[in-house]
Amino acid sequence: MEDEQTQYGIVKKMPVRDLLRVPHKNGRLVVGYPAFGPDTYSGNLAEMQKKHFHSEEQSGIFFREPTTSESISACAYNFEELAKPEILDTLAWLQLGRIVRTSKGVFVNPPKDSEGNPITNEKILMQLLNGVKETNGIYLAEDNANLRDFGYAPYESFERGIQDCDIFLRSGLARLLEHTEEEVAKNLREISWPKFYFRGFSVRGFNPVNEPVLSVAGLDSPKIIGSDRLNVGGYNLIDDSGRGHAFGVLNSEKS
Repeated sequence: MEDEQTQYGIVKKMPVRDLLRVPHKNGRLVVGYPAFGPDTYSGNLAEMQKKHFHSEEQSGIFFREPTTSESISACAYNFEELAKPEILDTLAWLQLGRIVRTSKGVFVNPPKDSEGNPITNEKILMQLLNGVKETNGIYLAEDNANLRDFGYAPYESFERGIQDCDIFLRSGLARLLEHTEEEVAKNLREISWPKFYFRGFSVRGFNPVNEPVLSVAGLDSPKIIGSDRLNVGGYNLIDDSGRGHAFGVLNSEKS
């Protein structure tokens, strides 16, 4: 039974989160809006796992971690009015999703083991690509119950450093992050080309490593006069990644 201090007054369900519906591949993707953050990637993931409320779902809604492809789709939708001013123009960065850097290439969206931890063992990750055909220099696994947007790009499929938009958008890394078999990463093109970042891309933090490194791929745009360039980073760590934002995907499997 409620006491006198709790039975009267304004009652709010917290936290409240709006939803953003965007086109994704051949369907529709629903993400929380605004994006979670700014926080470390682990902090944003922890916030996603809480119960949130929305007018269409009075019983509560939950969010899950996005894949790199899903993050890019959410970012690309109405980019000039939403993600650009709200994230990339604020000195924050957009956390796309997990990657594993190895000695020979980059894996994106690594699946999790039986304990719920992302797999980082290079041998196991390569085994998961058995039967996956090469597409324009990269490997894109088909989605199933255990794999979502999982793929691999060898280092020779993309350049590092400063490069023109067209070069990056056709690179193995851009197509891997977007998980597309097309010759050009179209959603990344919507974000970058031609009027927003006409000086191109700067690809950093994707150098070979002796031992596999789990990190977070991200986009940011430094506020430097004359820059007008979009950074693609692969060096940010899960728990030490600075002030960033992440799009949580509506989790229809949990309610």
